[in-house]
Amino acid sequence: MMLLEREPVLASLRQYAHEASQGEGRLVLIAGEAGAGKSVLVERFQRDLPDAIWSWGACDGLSTPQPLAPLFDLARDLGGTLEDLCRGQPERDELFAALLTQVTGDDRLNVIVIEDIHWADEATLDLMRFLTRRIRAASVLVIATYRGDWLAPSSPLRLALGELAARRWARRLELPPLSVEAVRTMADGTGLDAGQLYRLTGGNPFYVTEMLEAGTHGVPLSARDATLSRTGRLSDTARQVLETAALMGVRIDAGLLADRQSELDELSASGLLVDEGIGLRFRHEIARLAIAQEIPAHRQALIHARILNALRAGGSRDDARMAFHAEGAGDEEAVVRHASLAARRAVDLGSHREAAAQYERALRWAAHSAPSAQAELYTGLAEEATLSDQSQTAADADEQALRLWRLLKDRRHEGESLQRYSLTLKHLCRGDEAVGAAIEAINTLEPLGGTRELARAYVTLASLRMTRSENDQAIDLARRAQALARSLDASDVVADALNTEGCAASATDPSWAGLIRRSLELAISRNLPNQAGRAYSNLYGIACDQFRFDEGEQYYRDGVAYCEQNDLDRHFHFLRAAHTIVLEHRGRWDEAVAISAQLLEESSAAPLHQICAQALIGVIYARRGEPGVWRALDSAIANAAPTGQPQYVIPARLARTEAFLTEGRVDEARHEAELAADAAHDIDEWMRGALRRWLYRTGSDRIVDGPIAEPYRLQEFGEHAAAARIWDELGCCLDAALALLDSSDEDDLRDALRRLDELGARATAGLARQKLRQIGARSVPVGPRRATRAHPLGLTPRECEVLELICERKTNTQIARALFISAKTVNHHVSSVLAKLGVETREAAADMSRNLTA
Repeated sequence: MMLLEREPVLASLRQYAHEASQGEGRLVLIAGEAGAGKSVLVERFQRDLPDAIWSWGACDGLSTPQPLAPLFDLARDLGGTLEDLCRGQPERDELFAALLTQVTGDDRLNVIVIEDIHWADEATLDLMRFLTRRIRAASVLVIATYRGDWLAPSSPLRLALGELAARRWARRLELPPLSVEAVRTMADGTGLDAGQLYRLTGGNPFYVTEMLEAGTHGVPLSARDATLSRTGRLSDTARQVLETAALMGVRIDAGLLADRQSELDELSASGLLVDEGIGLRFRHEIARLAIAQEIPAHRQALIHARILNALRAGGSRDDARMAFHAEGAGDEEAVVRHASLAARRAVDLGSHREAAAQYERALRWAAHSAPSAQAELYTGLAEEATLSDQSQTAADADEQALRLWRLLKDRRHEGESLQRYSLTLKHLCRGDEAVGAAIEAINTLEPLGGTRELARAYVTLASLRMTRSENDQAIDLARRAQALARSLDASDVVADALNTEGCAASATDPSWAGLIRRSLELAISRNLPNQAGRAYSNLYGIACDQFRFDEGEQYYRDGVAYCEQNDLDRHFHFLRAAHTIVLEHRGRWDEAVAISAQLLEESSAAPLHQICAQALIGVIYARRGEPGVWRALDSAIANAAPTGQPQYVIPARLARTEAFLTEGRVDEARHEAELAADAAHDIDEWMRGALRRWLYRTGSDRIVDGPIAEPYRLQEFGEHAAAARIWDELGCCLDAALALLDSSDEDDLRDALRRLDELGARATAGLARQKLRQIGARSVPVGPRRATRAHPLGLTPRECEVLELICERKTNTQIARALFISAKTVNHHVSSVLAKLGVETREAAADMSRNLTA
């Protein structure tokens, strides 16, 4: 393929390679449509770096690929310990560590190329996250290519790209189609009409090349036709080999065609296959698909059967590939066997989506398998679907497994399935059903004696009770779980039970954190990353719930570092979600909304994980008077209400209360606040205080007894300025403004208005103006000027001042002195400026500002 109009991209690659060679590792993500020339570009770039160490891997386009296929390709190039490990059945962590050691253990630049990551399995995406987090101080350049136009909104890669590209050392490049001038250059001397060629191909380099190859017969209607026209020039035997190769995938296992060397030579000479030095591959997936789709179904089955037999004869251990060909051949027994084995290997490698897909493949062909075998497959599917955030699939599989275990009268497996099913129902926000399943699990397992399954069932029900604020029952169950689990040396259950007990105690017992810290220490000492991640999450989450933000900051930093080090994405996401609440309280709303929107993308399949983000986005939009308020808040309560969990129901209801009030819909606001009160039982003094505050503001006469936190208590006693001072000390900007808004004193109300205008809470500020007019105040200030709101970067006047000083390379301390504000306030403003500009560094913000004013 002729390489035209790619010099700017090559220049960027050279720059990134130079930076990486200086010990500043880089991840480069190269996007382009199918046929844009991504592979050709990287192959051309390789000639610019002859002294670098190059290793290549590629993802496979099979319907369910082999997990970590690119890593095994890299091992072939790198050799050494990594290649030795790949010959066995190593743990995923061993493989990741070995790869990292080999590419960072040399003074020379290491270039890792992973092609076609739009086909990446879950473990490969985890490998990319692993590498990206660890190469920033290494002489490593990771290049990953993908089809940007191919990604669905819910694609795992789309979500992963957001995480990867957010790293400061990550870069993105795009390969656009060729211009008509470039197509004219390629067509020069062929006698073909360059304008027609451009219209037919859209400037796609592969399509142009294919059509030029077929040009002696006129321009075909499509690149597919151009590819197929080449096959007409082949011998019959070569065409048969080509069909077999097309059903193997882009990369061809030449060992399976060793007796057809003359045909392979003919195919290579035709240009349909390319010799990589280590084997043959199709020039492009487009060409392979064009050929595969022309093979009649009955011949496809025969070819798949021949490939499967050849793999067996060669002693292949690639069960994912064998399952693919077994399904194509219609070999029921082989599909079930190889898909089951492939699923288990995918589990070992942490590729949960691929494991679930292999279990589903096995189940499609398992109609004649024994009920116990089917039950095991459904159990495996339920576990892997849960881990890959496919909650409804998990629930359906759990129901089938339960049906079969009951048919077989296997009480232990039945109880285990019920316990897991209860957790699935919890994530689907079916709270009452989740509790019912957990109780049934215990009733099923208790007659069998003190088993590990029973200990796990106790801790599961304890967790469900705790999330519903049934704290006494939760503590009792957690202690029973601990006693049984210790007798069985089940450290993971002990750690979970300690954690749950601490969470349940947090509503009333000041020593709650000690229980969760014991859980954390046990988890770390016994190498239980999931339990450790949960402990960090709950230590931070509860500290935030109790407005102990400074204390929680250490848990957040340590927790994020631990989760990143151990690739605990679920707990990492929880920590970020809790952090948005802190950002919201501290007035950093743009950051809070941006992170919440990202969390909603990442947890699109799990309703439980969406509630906090939806409520936060909705209430901030309401304060600002922006559209989209009720779409977010209606979704939040639709997910929260069925959980029966005060921790979700009350914040969602109170967010709706606040939104109704900003719109002047007092009756509806009062109704929401009273519904929140209906859900309140065994809640802590902070949540109780918030609930009573909104009941008061809506004019409700509902009584919610119990102690409340100090700033709420001061507000109830009419000491609004004192309450605002405490909120200021806690760093809660809006809460301070709302405390003053409850006052009838004109000075307090003007102070509230000023604060609300600074926050950008236009709709809430309208309530302050209305109240000032009601008490007869004169000269009520108008809102921020339209010109200010229309600032091209969306910055407030104060943020503009901060940005100007950033451009002058002032530190936060220097900015604080210049503007007569605290360093902490400067930090908040700087974070808001960076978020609004969509950059991560002060230097990038300054560059953007200069470009705007240039």
